[in-house]
Amino acid sequence: MRPRLDSFMSPRLLKLYHRLPSRMRSAAATLRGWYLNRWRYGEGSKELAAEARQRDLWSAAQWETWREERIAYILHRAATRVPYYREQWAARRRRGDHASWEVLANWPLLDKDAVRTNPTAFLADDCDHRRMFRDQTSGTTGTPLTVWRSRSTLATLHAIVDARTRGWDDIPDNARWARLGGQLVTPVRRRRPPFWVWNAAMRQLYLSTYHLAPDLIPHYLTALTRYRVVYIAGYPSAVEAIAQEVVQLGRTDIRLAAVYANAEPVTPAQREIVSAAFGCPMREAYGMVEGVAGASECPMGRLHQWPELGHVEMRRTGELVCTGLLNPDMILIRYRVGDRGQPLLDAEPCPCGRALPLMGPIEGRTDDVLITPDGRQGARMGAVFHGLPVRQSQIVQERVDFLRVLVVAAAGFDEEHEGTIIGRIRERLGEIEVVVERTPAIARTSNGKLRAIVSRLTPAERAAVLGRDEEDVREPG
Repeated sequence: MRPRLDSFMSPRLLKLYHRLPSRMRSAAATLRGWYLNRWRYGEGSKELAAEARQRDLWSAAQWETWREERIAYILHRAATRVPYYREQWAARRRRGDHASWEVLANWPLLDKDAVRTNPTAFLADDCDHRRMFRDQTSGTTGTPLTVWRSRSTLATLHAIVDARTRGWDDIPDNARWARLGGQLVTPVRRRRPPFWVWNAAMRQLYLSTYHLAPDLIPHYLTALTRYRVVYIAGYPSAVEAIAQEVVQLGRTDIRLAAVYANAEPVTPAQREIVSAAFGCPMREAYGMVEGVAGASECPMGRLHQWPELGHVEMRRTGELVCTGLLNPDMILIRYRVGDRGQPLLDAEPCPCGRALPLMGPIEGRTDDVLITPDGRQGARMGAVFHGLPVRQSQIVQERVDFLRVLVVAAAGFDEEHEGTIIGRIRERLGEIEVVVERTPAIARTSNGKLRAIVSRLTPAERAAVLGRDEEDVREPG
C-alpha cells in the first residue's frame, strides 16, 4: 500500500537523483513525503482514526449489518456504473441469464490479469482518474497492477492502518520510524554509507534493502540510533538480517517499541531474533496494494481482519477471494488475490477485547531472498517490471552471480524490454549475469502460488556469502 519513490521517477530522473549529494536525496524524499501526506492526511484524519478505534469494539451482529449494507451498495454501483461489470451483466442478460446482481455468489471470480490488462475499466464512470491517486505494484506474483483511489478513500485507509498498527501499541503519531523497503533511495553500487534517506515530512528513515551485507549492516545500526528510531516497518526477511547482526555484535543499545512486518509471513524464528535484538514484539500484517483485504496482529498475537477494506471468502482449497468495500471508485468483486489461508481453528474471542473478526494464518506469500556476491540481500524486485508488457514473471537465482528471469510476455514485448529488465536488476544488485527467457507459462507451487523469486542456492552457498554458519541460514522457500 506504499507508493514507491522510484515508481514516479523516469529512469533518467532516477539517475540524476542518484548523483545528488545525500542531503539532497533526503530533501527529495522529504518533498515526496510532503506530497504523500497531503493525500493521506487532513483535518478529519484524527476523527477517522477515532472512528476506526470505535469499530474495533463492534459486535459480530453490528459488523454483519454493516457488511450486508456495504456489499449491497458496492454491487449495485459496480453493476450500474463500472464499465467492466456493466458490460458483463449486459452480456449475461443477452444470453438469457436472469441471475440477480444483488447476490454476491452470482458474480464470477475475477483474475488479476483482467485488472492488469485494462485497469480503467474497473473505474466508476463518474470518476476522473486524473484527479485520483495512482499506485502501482507487482505484488508477490510478478504481475504489474495499477490502482486508483480518491483522496477520501486514501485518508480513510491510512487512518485504519495507523489505528490498527502503531495505535494498538500506543505509539504516538509523531514517533520517528524506519522503513526497510525496496526503493532505490541510494545507488546500489555504493559501498559507503549512507544507505538511507531521511524523510523529514514523515519522520521516516528509509533504509535500502539492497545493501544488507554483513559488513554494511553496522552502518544501519548507527543510523537507527542517530535518528532515534522508535519502531521499524518492513519485510520480515530484511528486519531479520539486521536483527541477526545486532545479536552477533552483542549490541544492547537499540531498543524499539515494535517491528511491523508486511508482505511476507512471520516465522517463529524471526520473532525470536527480533525480540532478542530489539527487546520488542514483531507484529504481522496482511494487505495488498489493491486494498481489498487487510489484517493486523494485536498485542495478544492474534490476526484481526479489517472488515472495512473488504469481504473475504475462503474457498475449499484455502484460496482467498476478496470483494473490495473501501474503494467505491475502483471496484474489484470476488477478486483472486493470489494468497491462501488456513481455517481458524480457535474461534474463541480474542483476549485483547477487540471484536474484529479473527483471521487464520496466510500462506503463499513467502519468496526466496536474492543474495549478491558481496553478501547483500534483496527480496522485493517487483519494480523491475513496472510499465513493461509483462503478464507474469519469476526471477530464479541459479548462482550467486547469475540470475535467470522467466517472462510471460504480453503483446509488444521485445528485446528492448529484455534489456530494460537486465538493466534494472543490475541497478539493484550490481554487475551480475542476467538472462531473460520468454516462456508461455510459469510453473506454480503445489498450492497454486506463483513465486516471484526462487533461489537455487544451497544453505552452504548462502552461508559462505553471508559469512555465517550454515545452521544459522534459513532454508529458502
